[in-house]
Amino acid sequence: MAETVQTTARCMKCKKDTPVMALEVEVNEKGRRQGRGLCPVCGTKVFKFLPKAS
Repeated sequence: MAETVQTTARCMKCKKDTPVMALEVEVNEKGRRQGRGLCPVCGTKVFKFLPKAS
């Protein structure tokens, strides 16, 4: 089961921060956590780097 987080992310199409209910968390090849999801307003993909897990 994939980890999900609830946060805000910048939508490049809407040009503003939007609350995203479920960003799917993944770890890139450099070991940094990142979240991917969809903008609830326009449906465009959004992306956000996340802080380190504690």
